[in-house]
Amino acid sequence: MDILHVSAECYPIAKVGGLADVVGALPKYQKKLNTTSSVIMPYYNNPFTQKNNFNVVYENKLEMGKELFSFRVLKLSSNSLEFDLYCVDIPEFLYTDYVYSSSDTERFLAFQIATLDWVLSLERKPDIIHVHDHHTGLIPFMVSQSYRYETLKNIPTIFTIHNAQYQGWFSHNKVYLIPEFNFTNVGLLDWNSNINPLAAAIKCAWRVTTVSPSYMEELKLKANGLEDLLMHESKKCIGILNGIDWNVWNPETDNYLIGNYNSSNPIDGKKTNKQWLCKEFNLDENKPLFAFIGRLVGEKGSDLFPKIFKKALKENNISILLLGSGNKEIEFQLNQLQEEKNYGSFIGYDERLSHIIYAGADFLLMPSRVEPCGLNQMYSLRYGTTPIVNAIGGLKDTVVDINANGFGICHYGVTIEEVTNAITRANLFYQNQTEYIQNSKKIMLIDNSWTNSAQEYINLYKSLKK
Repeated sequence: MDILHVSAECYPIAKVGGLADVVGALPKYQKKLNTTSSVIMPYYNNPFTQKNNFNVVYENKLEMGKELFSFRVLKLSSNSLEFDLYCVDIPEFLYTDYVYSSSDTERFLAFQIATLDWVLSLERKPDIIHVHDHHTGLIPFMVSQSYRYETLKNIPTIFTIHNAQYQGWFSHNKVYLIPEFNFTNVGLLDWNSNINPLAAAIKCAWRVTTVSPSYMEELKLKANGLEDLLMHESKKCIGILNGIDWNVWNPETDNYLIGNYNSSNPIDGKKTNKQWLCKEFNLDENKPLFAFIGRLVGEKGSDLFPKIFKKALKENNISILLLGSGNKEIEFQLNQLQEEKNYGSFIGYDERLSHIIYAGADFLLMPSRVEPCGLNQMYSLRYGTTPIVNAIGGLKDTVVDINANGFGICHYGVTIEEVTNAITRANLFYQNQTEYIQNSKKIMLIDNSWTNSAQEYINLYKSLKK
């Protein structure tokens, strides 16, 4: 079975968030299960494309309305990713040093049309086209409705919602950019008087998945305006929990770490990484270290961080370290906190630093208001760092509270009181070092790899090919 994944992001080529990690890992694990899985994505101007060699496998003209653009499909010449990588090169739209911008309607529509034009040319077509998030959401519509792709309409399309908050809306004035179709079916594109790629994909894909079972249920109640649609299409919807790449996220072999370690004796290795962090950010290594890694946006609860951190530092003998960027006002307020004792921050993103924090922190904070799956809590478990989470979405599916014979700290709601109380409870848990260390060893053995989830996807694919 040949699977083609279509995505705007893929680690390590281009990463903005968890979408990249999923698309960069799932094909590898599917390949281990005797399924051919490849990825096609835009050809960006970034360090990965600059450092690697690509071969041209297809060239053509792209029709966007009345304009024509030359494009190429490039294939990575090495097998370093363990799956075939294809990139669509359209200089006018995609060859940028950024992934997302204010002109993404034209950019990603051009990418999707070029991808399908290339698929049309293939002697051996993929058995499944698996598209990810709204940037590729018009592919199920075009495959089923556009005259140009009539010969592809029997290829099953799978659409995965990684985050339903972002839907790619644009005006019906741009419908002429979509390859010609029977206009009586234009309603398949519409939601609330706009063209909505996410809604169109939900309507037109053969199956719709989300990245955790709990998130799928939550979307039926809160999906940024798509609740009724998801309820109507619920029979073809399924939640499949994301996994993590155990080869990349492995404290025993992770080259980013100051000291490596495994589950049989994590203490010395975690201590080495913690000491480095505390020296780097002027923190006390003898205090429990609480960390946050992620985007500074309302979804992550970060608008409350300045008040939460002040209160938590005042009430507990702890240190707090933050790595993230996003809302400029939140960034400013968090920078002001540098005056506080036992607090450190890095505004921005640094892949190496994130790995060291997962290894060196004692607790990872994830007070998310929305978390479709969440990967950070899985990384922290893998590195023996206890997660503190709001019990929603994938966090609810992957973290069980210590008071319920589990291994993490859960709170129920995102308020200053709820989160600081959870931090206080975690601090008390840390004081019993014997219990805390045993928990660190235990959580490192929890299998959140892609193996099981990859098999679930393959079972789904096979069900559509019967």
